[in-house]
Amino acid sequence: MSNVENDDVNGVASASRSIEDLIYSYSRFVDAGDFGGVGALFEEATFAIGRGDPFIGGEAVKGMLENSLILHADGTPRTMHLVTNLSIEIDAAAGTATSSSYVTVMQATPDIPLQTILVGRYFDEFLRRDSLWMFKRRQLKIDLVGDVSHHRRAS
Repeated sequence: MSNVENDDVNGVASASRSIEDLIYSYSRFVDAGDFGGVGALFEEATFAIGRGDPFIGGEAVKGMLENSLILHADGTPRTMHLVTNLSIEIDAAAGTATSSSYVTVMQATPDIPLQTILVGRYFDEFLRRDSLWMFKRRQLKIDLVGDVSHHRRAS
């Protein structure tokens, strides 16, 4: 393999790892109750759930989480987001990427045992600015819902 080919392979591998980290950072921030951290990931992006109107920008995403999720005595939603079946497609020349993945959300509180409360799919778009990858858009499609009475605020 020539050096150019090695650079291309290394560049795609590096981009893939950076994008994976963005995807997993979302889960870590939500599970920690750090909605400001989530907002920072979407500073210049949109987040849509189902067919609903998208939340545009970090403050809107942060506000949506603050207004819809219950934080428990430890300051967290008592959840664990498990992201699987991750597939990433990178267009290095254009500085764009897309991904799809499954998400399973587990929850346990002092009042309820460990259980699955949501199963869905993420469809993400990313862009590269300078050398940094960032979210452009996240679409969450919810496939299955369990008991979310300890997770979501009543509308």
